[in-house]
Amino acid sequence: MSKKGITHRKWSKEDKLSIIKKHLDEHISICEIEKECGIEHSLVSAWVKRFLEEGPGSLTPKNGNVYAALHTSKNLSEVERLRLTVAKQEVEIERLKKGYWVEGVGVNKVYVTGNAVTTKSSKHSK
Repeated sequence: MSKKGITHRKWSKEDKLSIIKKHLDEHISICEIEKECGIEHSLVSAWVKRFLEEGPGSLTPKNGNVYAALHTSKNLSEVERLRLTVAKQEVEIERLKKGYWVEGVGVNKVYVTGNAVTTKSSKHSK
């Protein structure tokens, strides 16, 4: 868990590999790596485990919404278009299960509940 006031650090694939190599090749303990690099030992352990099970490709950072690029792309394959449609429908089903739906777009987006009560998006409200 991160400490208050400390920014969240993004680790590149190369950084992760060098730390894993220190542990596996140079036999430096995870506790020593934690002190040296300022990384939680659980994070290093997770990287090592993922590296051993899935290989170096598993260390590539996965940032952002995987469907964001699909949404704006003009030339989607049929499979990508169908995946995007299914993902949108799953989100809509979850909203309806909770008893609200969305009307409008962007700044004008409003959440409408089953009781005809409307609320502005908390993201854009002041």
